[in-house]
Amino acid sequence: MSTSPSRGPKRPASWHGSVHLFPGQGDFSVGALTRAARAARAARAAHAARATRSDRLNPALREVFEQVDEVAVERGMRPLGPWLLGRQPPTGAELAQAATGSSQLALFGASMAVHRALSASVGAPTAVVGVSFGEIAALTAAGVLSVGDGARAAHDLAVVLSSCPGGLTLLGCSEQSARRLLDRTGAPDAVVAVVNDDRSVVIAGPVPALARIEKVADDTNVAAVRLRLPFSSHHPALAAQSEVFASSVRAYALAPARVPVYSAVAGRRYRPDDDLPRRLADCLVLPAVVPTALRQAAAHRPEVFFEAGTGDALASSARRVLSTSPAPPPVHAPLAEPDFPW
Repeated sequence: MSTSPSRGPKRPASWHGSVHLFPGQGDFSVGALTRAARAARAARAAHAARATRSDRLNPALREVFEQVDEVAVERGMRPLGPWLLGRQPPTGAELAQAATGSSQLALFGASMAVHRALSASVGAPTAVVGVSFGEIAALTAAGVLSVGDGARAAHDLAVVLSSCPGGLTLLGCSEQSARRLLDRTGAPDAVVAVVNDDRSVVIAGPVPALARIEKVADDTNVAAVRLRLPFSSHHPALAAQSEVFASSVRAYALAPARVPVYSAVAGRRYRPDDDLPRRLADCLVLPAVVPTALRQAAAHRPEVFFEAGTGDALASSARRVLSTSPAPPPVHAPLAEPDFPW
């Protein structure tokens, strides 16, 4: 099967044996979420006389954000569902300027809604993959956390991240090239934070160090983009913050996972004896290596991979990583594909 992105993919008679991919915070798009919600409303109105698969997304969004908003109100925030899904949704900048945790709760809610809509349409996934703090949604999708406690963990994370100085820069090169760039720049306090694929990595570190790295990258024709996130993560200097986050997650009940959960930070499938609060907190101090988790999940021989987020960066990495497989499965990013066949 082709792994190239499609504007209007034909939905096979059976899309079973799927893997759901939960991205981190670097590729969250408010616009993609609101456009998908509007499109689903329009499709529902056009087919009001009969149920269609286009009805799947908005009910899932409403159900998830009702639960997320209980937590938002509990934490002293405005309800996000009516704001995000209403007639005048916020821009990305407006959401970023809202109360601490708004962006994290919005991403968590969007990811869980896509997961639920896909599960209702084509069946529950046989495995899930969590990248960075997408692990909170991945564990929730697997039944380890309730939606309410997953939202609480997402808000706890946002509070901790507000005390994580520095930033994150996306580099358009391999991990090896990125490490050579760091050596050339002389920035020992910057680290490789995320390996997306053989053409894309994220660097974490103090803002002055990132500025120097971006300058050297530009001089050597390496694309460098500062992520619009006012914090650092996946950096060993954040050990104290990781302990705070682990302690907060220990307050929540954890159930056995219903499906395998693969972690890009742990580099493996989680085991029943894993200390999951500690493993989640590792996302603050350890790097995420996406190709490892993708290849491990591919061992389940799924028929399709879906990105349960608003963008398609993780799906693009999955296509690239899995393209070397003998029969690579298709990879879709539903909210980034206007004509995705729900």
